[in-house]
Amino acid sequence: MTKLLVLICFTLSSVFSFSQKDLTHEVYFNTDKYEVPNTEENRLLLFISNLNDIDIESISIFGFCDDRGADTYNLLLSQQRADAIKAIFANNEISEDLISNVDGKGEILLKIIEEENLLKIRGLNRKVEIIVKPKLPKPVVKKVVDSTPKPKIEKGIEDLIKEGNKGDKILFKNILFKTGYASVTPSSKKILDSIANALLEREDIYFTIQGHVCCTQYSRDAVNRQTKKRDLSAARAKYVYDYFAKKGIDKKRMRHIGLRRKFPLGGDPELDRRVEILITYVSKPSN
Repeated sequence: MTKLLVLICFTLSSVFSFSQKDLTHEVYFNTDKYEVPNTEENRLLLFISNLNDIDIESISIFGFCDDRGADTYNLLLSQQRADAIKAIFANNEISEDLISNVDGKGEILLKIIEEENLLKIRGLNRKVEIIVKPKLPKPVVKKVVDSTPKPKIEKGIEDLIKEGNKGDKILFKNILFKTGYASVTPSSKKILDSIANALLEREDIYFTIQGHVCCTQYSRDAVNRQTKKRDLSAARAKYVYDYFAKKGIDKKRMRHIGLRRKFPLGGDPELDRRVEILITYVSKPSN
């Protein structure tokens, strides 16, 4: 029994240690260039997509050059490479608040002097290193029974639609989009189905579907990884529009528009990857 407990404790400890390990990625550049090659950008986007389910503490980005060129030139080029990677993170909805370091470190001196290895080693030194540090899990806090009166339960989306009037804006809470994409998660489709049913019952309302993105600079739109275009907020609104149309909602009642990052909510970046509807008109019942 004692051996079994020790084995269980060791296993849990190993899982915990693995879960807290920093995630790393390297992006390689051509000689004297800071533009990210297409193959390297695709590798980076795959790495970013794997961060969806990770609660991130911080991201560090360090740029490097090979040993050729003057020190000042190498320092500038390494910083430009780090900045290029930061821009890709921002364009793919990774909050700048998570990026703690964007530093150019200059050249990496050669450590291997065999002539046949020079080109290979220099190629590996023209890079940016990315280190993603996950947050530590929150300690388990024992729940204390609260005897104070509970606050009023917040109304659901369906109720807001049923009671909606012209000018009301309704946020689609719990509709989750994958980072950099216009499609929603499978669990979100069930919520969209429920919203569609509520909209079918309210045949008298006309509305605009508004798409939003998070984390981009200067209120720009984010890059849609599927199309490579900077139109992600519009693509998300169009996705919901098409989804509702398939559920039987008259297209004449709907419009869709992308609002880029003009209206951040100011909280968790996850909340800015969102869709809302604005009720623009309520028809009067026919006599």
